[in-house]
Amino acid sequence: MLLTAPLARHVAGAALATVLFIPLALAQGDVIAERRQGFRAMGQSMEAIQRIVENRQPVAGAVAPASAIAEFAPKIKGLFPPGSDRGETRALPAIWSDRAGFERVADAFVPAAAALVAAAESGDAARLGAQLQATGQACGACHRPYRAPAR
Repeated sequence: MLLTAPLARHVAGAALATVLFIPLALAQGDVIAERRQGFRAMGQSMEAIQRIVENRQPVAGAVAPASAIAEFAPKIKGLFPPGSDRGETRALPAIWSDRAGFERVADAFVPAAAALVAAAESGDAARLGAQLQATGQACGACHRPYRAPAR
């Protein structure tokens, strides 16, 4: 079947839009997967530190998980680009509608994570426990307004 020139342009335009949309959709899926993986790893690191504190294990064991948290912390804001609210995500629309508020709590988490590393490196179990609690509160400051509860 031969296509008329206007129909051929329409088909070509639709094909081009599809070719351009697929990488964008995949990129959005990739950022969602990246942030889910990062937050999961961060949660596991927080739990590992919690076990160290609760079981009165050597504080030096908290350095690696605290460092992993501190390494991930500054990446958080960049993992929520416009359009990444679709798909398998618990991100609430407030991340994008209240971007300044989201960035403020994300920024506040970075020094809390760095202080967690310093507390782990100090060897002081009481300091580590206190900073773990403060870091957890910084996490919660973001979870409450910007993350949907687990289903």
